[in-house]
Amino acid sequence: MAPRVEAYRAPARLMHWLTVLFVVSTIPAGVIMVQEGLSRPLQNSLFIWHKNIGVVILVLVVARLLYRAAHPPPPLPASLSPGQVRIAGLTHWGMYGLLLVMAVSGYVRVRAGGFPIEALDAMGVPPLVPRSDALANTAKAIHFWARFPLVLLILMHVGAAAFHGIVKRDGVFSRMWPGRA
Repeated sequence: MAPRVEAYRAPARLMHWLTVLFVVSTIPAGVIMVQEGLSRPLQNSLFIWHKNIGVVILVLVVARLLYRAAHPPPPLPASLSPGQVRIAGLTHWGMYGLLLVMAVSGYVRVRAGGFPIEALDAMGVPPLVPRSDALANTAKAIHFWARFPLVLLILMHVGAAAFHGIVKRDGVFSRMWPGRA
């Protein structure tokens, strides 16, 4: 049985798992939607999903950061070494930063490229960047390259969570697990 450690509050856990759900859904959509020979209706659906969920991820990450500023996370168990605590912190902040980079670069790529973001358009939100092929291409390159360190950090995060939940059973994993009081 895992030692009793303080869990994240319910809003933090909800935002975490919603972010997981949306990020995990955009990765395969992003890979598949740019494949050659894909049917146009499927490709269009994947582009629409990817763009609009990217906006949701941006809002969620900003909300998580604001919430975290007002409600710091519970302390990690004392059993973790200072190195583990440091790596966990760097991984978390790296993921936050890269999720912001991905969302903003995706937004800029789409808007500067002259493409719609259907949910924002339906709400009457005007583009926040000018139409510019050069800007769109720069944002596209940033979006392309930032995915590699983001996926690496996600894999590190999942691996560490699995290690703590399955091997160490030290309560670190259960801090964020849904339903924890």
